[in-house]
Amino acid sequence: MITVAVLGLGEAGSILVADLLGAGAVVRAYDPAVPAPPATTACSDEATATRGADLVLSVNSAADSVPAAAAGGPGCAAGTVWADLNTAAPSRKLEAAQALPSRVRFADVALMAPVPNAGLRTPMLASGPGAAGAARLLSGMGARVSVLDGGVGAAARRKLLRSVFVKGLAAAVTESLAAARAEGLEDWLRAEIAGELSRADHRTVHRLEAGSRRHAVRRVHEMAAAIEMLDGLGVPPRVSTASRDWLADLARTGDRMVDND
Repeated sequence: MITVAVLGLGEAGSILVADLLGAGAVVRAYDPAVPAPPATTACSDEATATRGADLVLSVNSAADSVPAAAAGGPGCAAGTVWADLNTAAPSRKLEAAQALPSRVRFADVALMAPVPNAGLRTPMLASGPGAAGAARLLSGMGARVSVLDGGVGAAARRKLLRSVFVKGLAAAVTESLAAARAEGLEDWLRAEIAGELSRADHRTVHRLEAGSRRHAVRRVHEMAAAIEMLDGLGVPPRVSTASRDWLADLARTGDRMVDND
């Protein structure tokens, strides 16, 4: 029976705790602001929570990850796997690893989808000296973990590169729908967005990049018109302004690629 310490009992942490218990793990839980869930061992601090744990899941926040490692590390036995699941910069992951005693094996773990959708079965990437151990322990409880070559930060780097796209896309969708709502065209635009996303493939990615480079000058004017429209609707054109500025940089530097678009 695996003993898992969970540090951080917010939305993600609480969901992971429930799945760990369902998988038969013994869960030791600590969060300074959230009571420990039923069926777990409530602990008074990080070092108490990590005592006797085979695996530690740090699911607090990027800001708290290093202090949690410094506080929880002394409670860990030799060979304990410390899995940092927080979304943080590679440098922050390295700081957390360095805050632990050398006897602890650190794993940089990136959650690659929202935890509420799949819980412990959320796709994960792992890197660092504890990656294989984290994958073995988590997979035994139903998780899906892919181990990456490279040290601490390799998983975080991939997560954040994906975040630039996914969160940027979400921002663009939110801004465009706000404008469409103001124009009474929300249903139409929702259908347009869904259609574009459903047809997307690797050729779409190439066309978006290459088309932006090839048609940068014209698209600067197109986005300037979009910004003017959004201003008139009272919708802050944050994403549209960033798009115009990116296109202006491409036009100014002559950074273009010829394609068939």
